[in-house]
Amino acid sequence: MTQYGFFFDQSRCYGCKACSVACKDWYDIAPGPEKWMSVYMWEKGRFPNPSIGILAFNCGHCDNPVCAAACENGAIFKEDKYGAVLVDQDKCKGDRHCFEACPYGAPKFASDDPGTKMSKCTMCIDRLENDQLPLCVASCPMRALDFGPIDELREKYGNVSQIETMPSPTLTNPNWVAKANPPKEQLIPYDAVKAIELTKPRTGTDDVFEGDLASVTEFDADVACISELRMKNATVAEVMAATSSDQG
Repeated sequence: MTQYGFFFDQSRCYGCKACSVACKDWYDIAPGPEKWMSVYMWEKGRFPNPSIGILAFNCGHCDNPVCAAACENGAIFKEDKYGAVLVDQDKCKGDRHCFEACPYGAPKFASDDPGTKMSKCTMCIDRLENDQLPLCVASCPMRALDFGPIDELREKYGNVSQIETMPSPTLTNPNWVAKANPPKEQLIPYDAVKAIELTKPRTGTDDVFEGDLASVTEFDADVACISELRMKNATVAEVMAATSSDQG
């Protein structure tokens, strides 16, 4: 078997979610939390140096799929042509042991109802059999995703399998590699305090913001919607919050 896998370039992704939407459209998945390709977004830093973290992740199709080991019904298996981790929905009972075991939250559920069957990324095996790329890779306008034999991807891009606060790859050995964002640099020197002071006043109407400098540079922890990467989301509400529900 030749093991296949995915590559993600965080420096090229701007969170348009074309990959996620294309996946849903191809497989006729209803809008909602059942996102085989999930695009996670979170806020970092403070004004005047804020940034957005973005991660597009579907499944690691791991060498050690702990989801399969956790399933008491034998519904999850690793197929032997591409190395994809798949689920047999006829055997799935919806007990969610797979979700509890997977550190990446790759098993997906359409609702919180007990017994809801699990679904997940299939590596687009139907397309691979027709010499086509997975939909997420083919639909990315920024070419932030790539797909192929994992050995070739690692030779081309390196063997980094963890960015930001993702789980350690040592537990499951995912067939997924990534390029993380480079450190943020200030390209043009400027006085940040002066810039904020110049931004505040507005002629003929109220100021842009009230209070002093601290009112736009220091916030309570609950001001940011999501301040860290969170891949395991157990409820519909959590999934939608972590993956920007405006895209469905």
